[in-house]
Amino acid sequence: MTSEDTLDALVDALVRSTFQVTGVLTRIGAENDLSLTQLRVFGILRDRRPRVTELAAYLGLDKSTMSGLIDRAERRGLLARDRNPHDGRAVDVFLTPAGRDLTQRLYVEVRDALAPELSRLRPEQRVQLLRLLEPLLDPAAAR
Repeated sequence: MTSEDTLDALVDALVRSTFQVTGVLTRIGAENDLSLTQLRVFGILRDRRPRVTELAAYLGLDKSTMSGLIDRAERRGLLARDRNPHDGRAVDVFLTPAGRDLTQRLYVEVRDALAPELSRLRPEQRVQLLRLLEPLLDPAAAR
């Protein structure tokens, strides 16, 4: 197998994996009246409090689209906005307690839905896969 063939096979495997995971996320989101983009927002906010503009950039959305997503989640009591404590001109977005509870429940649902496929890997294969994916998922880790 040439280097080009290996690259093609890897791209194909990543795309098929993405479709599988996206299918799970889309189903769970729909069951909870959430879009895939809203699920992504909750996933990002699990462990951080970014500025609205940073969140929009990370998701590849313009600020007005991001504001609309946040507005809808705020009305449901899941997200809130507040001035950044270090820069009063900037606005942060964060999970409310209800949003945090929902996010945790959704994480458990996603984990349970993906567990059957992941359980086909031996424990050492899971560790290896995690190690291999890390540089792809965290650009800073690749340096």
